[in-house]
Amino acid sequence: MTGQAIYHGTLKRLDADELSAKLAASPEEAARWVYGAAVNGYVQGQIMWGQMLLDGRGTARDPAAALRWFRIAASAGEMDGANMVGRCLDLGWGVPADPAQAARWYRVAADNGHAWAQFNLAMLMVNGRGVNYDAAGALALFVRAARQGNAKAMNMIGRLREAGVGTRASRDSARRWYRRAAEGGCFRGRYHLGRLLAKDGQVQDAARWFGASIAIAPADFCREAAAVLLASPSEAIQEVGHRALARASEMDAQPQPRVPPHVRKPGGFRGTLRRAWQRFAVAAIRSDGRSSKAC
Repeated sequence: MTGQAIYHGTLKRLDADELSAKLAASPEEAARWVYGAAVNGYVQGQIMWGQMLLDGRGTARDPAAALRWFRIAASAGEMDGANMVGRCLDLGWGVPADPAQAARWYRVAADNGHAWAQFNLAMLMVNGRGVNYDAAGALALFVRAARQGNAKAMNMIGRLREAGVGTRASRDSARRWYRRAAEGGCFRGRYHLGRLLAKDGQVQDAARWFGASIAIAPADFCREAAAVLLASPSEAIQEVGHRALARASEMDAQPQPRVPPHVRKPGGFRGTLRRAWQRFAVAAIRSDGRSSKAC
């Protein structure tokens, strides 16, 4: 069956949940018709195929090929593609790392309202990688991303507000931003909210947020957090530290999928593949096979 036939047949009968289930159940089968959509010019299929190549999910991992597909999508005006070209150049996936070039790609997507590109460009600016150090400019980009619901950007605003970097220091403002990040699902935001609450003597609330943080954090972060939590005079917080170590050990013992580091680092492509699947289903139903330009 050709990619076009797959696109017009199978995809039109699937909703977003079914698409996600098919990816989970049979990545190899899903890869075949995602590839079919990609070669037939559907930009979200190109993004998904590039991500599958980058992750090695359903197909052999090939970061260089992934970058080529992201470039194709970007050339069609797809800002997810432009952001991912930037990520590849930023972190050296399929190409030598070049933060300066990465910043140019991020800027294109950021100027077009892409929240992750705004976050990624801001991270380069606040670290002075590939661009001049500009904490105030980074803060402005974090705010733009946060207004679109980017929880990691909210956490970074909290960090800058707490430290007084690029802005006036304000612990109250930092706590508010950490809370927004925490409620948005950012494990670092949850940890930092717990940290400030503990300093204010709100031990039980702090322990609750520390626990919520380690429940979704990667193993390395759990170990780092445990070292701090176990040193607390609070037994409730120490107990969370023990849970953090136990969770890290459990994750270490589990077979780890072959995925690139971006799924474990702030500012990666987290959630974008799932959103692409959803748009893939909606566009297939609504456009009857016409290519769509997602923002």
